[in-house]
Amino acid sequence: MDIKKVFDNNKEWIAKQLKNSPSYFDSLAKGQSPEILYIGCADSRVTAEEIMGLEPGDVFVHRNIANMVPNSDLNVMSVINYAVDFLKVNHVVVCGHYNCGGVKAAMESADLGILNPWLRNVRDVYRLHKAELNAIEDEDKRYDRLVELNVQEQCINVIKTAEVQRAINNRNLTVHGWIFDLRTGNLVDLKIDFQAITKGIADIYRIT
Repeated sequence: MDIKKVFDNNKEWIAKQLKNSPSYFDSLAKGQSPEILYIGCADSRVTAEEIMGLEPGDVFVHRNIANMVPNSDLNVMSVINYAVDFLKVNHVVVCGHYNCGGVKAAMESADLGILNPWLRNVRDVYRLHKAELNAIEDEDKRYDRLVELNVQEQCINVIKTAEVQRAINNRNLTVHGWIFDLRTGNLVDLKIDFQAITKGIADIYRIT
């Protein structure tokens, strides 16, 4: 790729925005008030605003390999804190995607160097759901199911945080688990029943 093309594209984008709304950048510069915190995968094929049909300023975005929410990762914890306590988002979305390279790598027995500790979080998800996953004979379907279960477990990690618990109690913040299907372009709501899933562990993680 010729990097100069990126700057040419930027100029075209600016012209398009100003044509549609002469005050577009004045409004954009005033600040942000997104409704959604989106935690997704860093995969280059999955662009948060584009797949949702939203614009700059609508979504606060955090992306990493395999859309993880490790409780020990200060990066994602800081993003959640800022989005929930300061930006006052009303929705937190964890969005995975089928054909996720990070999840696929975690399914294989291989030494991946610096990626090992990060992908160990996905392997922990596999361990928690080993019986269900091993019962799926078709490897592709097992792969898809691990992608879904990983989203579920990361949503639970979101719910473990104090700021999210306060926001759920005080202003009905909602946590969502989604999948982006690269094969069709569809966004899939997993419709996770968090109350049922956390029933046996809620007292352990309840902070507020």
